Amino acid sequence: MWVKICGITNLEDALCATEAGADALGFVFYPKSPRYITPQKAKEIAEKLPLHVKKIGLFVDVTPEEVSFTCKEAQMDMAQIQFEVDEAFFNALKVPYVRVVRTREPRDVEQYEGLIRLVDAYVEGFGGAGQRIDLSWFENSDRDNIILAGGLTPDNIEQIKPLGFYGVDVSSGVEKSKGFKDHDKVRAFIQRAKA
Repeated sequence: MWVKICGITNLEDALCATEAGADALGFVFYPKSPRYITPQKAKEIAEKLPLHVKKIGLFVDVTPEEVSFTCKEAQMDMAQIQFEVDEAFFNALKVPYVRVVRTREPRDVEQYEGLIRLVDAYVEGFGGAGQRIDLSWFENSDRDNIILAGGLTPDNIEQIKPLGFYGVDVSSGVEKSKGFKDHDKVRAFIQRAKA
């Protein structure tokens, strides 16, 4: 199972996640988030990470040009578009990207069906709130294209695995405080997801 540790704000947490086997790390370029990181600081971390670990920048309320510019500046491999946009927005991006579905009801899960997408619980403040999606919503969905986010922890990751999601994305579920990871939880989460 593909694992992304999101909300990275410092090198120690990035290296812990990488050494534990994370496939991707998320950097939040949304100034209102408690996990916000500047492009310059993200770049300093990204430069010290192995090439096989994907660096993914998370964006809210910006233009496609800003996304492309920041990803280049911060040495991100991909953009995670965490807000509602149209196809023209995606077409204007100059970097690889992952679409995000913020689910309010079961049928939202079908949005972008057939495409790799990150499915998160809808919260007012754009992620990192630890909200869980009702797993029954995924009964008839193409789970092998879905990266599940929202309310995941080392304690519940094993319930998720039999459903066959492509991957999982965790932030608050492996933190000791907002923006700072609990390294034991990071290791336990990745180990259980990959076991």
